[in-house]
Amino acid sequence: MTAMVDVASALREVPPEALAVALAIACLVAVLQTARIYATRAFARRRLRLRMDHAADGETRAEALLIARGYAVVGRQVSTSYEVAVDGEAVAIALRADYLVEALGCTYIAEVKTGERAPRVETPGTRRQLLEYRVAFDVDGVLLVDVDAERIQLVTFPLGGVEALERSHAGEAEPRAPIASPVALLLGGLTAGAVAMAAALSYFR
Repeated sequence: MTAMVDVASALREVPPEALAVALAIACLVAVLQTARIYATRAFARRRLRLRMDHAADGETRAEALLIARGYAVVGRQVSTSYEVAVDGEAVAIALRADYLVEALGCTYIAEVKTGERAPRVETPGTRRQLLEYRVAFDVDGVLLVDVDAERIQLVTFPLGGVEALERSHAGEAEPRAPIASPVALLLGGLTAGAVAMAAALSYFR
């Protein structure tokens, strides 16, 4: 209470003009801060909207590019689901891809990318997305469509090696032909020799 009285007394000693200037400065700072926050949010919303519009435009251009290169568009924004096992428990994963296309009797998932890094298979997010599509969808392959460069690439993954690695990790390695022991080989040779000698003797009698 004493501190408030002291503050009030100090304010009474300040000239009214100085108080007015201080109040004006405080109001100006508040207005500028509010304007900055609003402009930052507006810019973020505009950037997001432009990115979404560019992506939508990219998909439209990608469809025309696919058709021009001989692919028939079977489906747009196609969805599927698959299961993964986590400690033996099945977990369902929902998935959606840009296009399902067909050419020369084969079906493909076509993923559309725009920009500088996204259309490159060296980009981790793009590569993992295509790999998941290849595993989840019942197709013959996956296509990476670079709209800006007007390029369509067929991306192939070594799935056979992955499956063999999984089987080996689970204790189900590829079956191998049994290897005969030296004793078994010797006995087999002696038996074959005896049969051949008996056949020869019967021939000369």
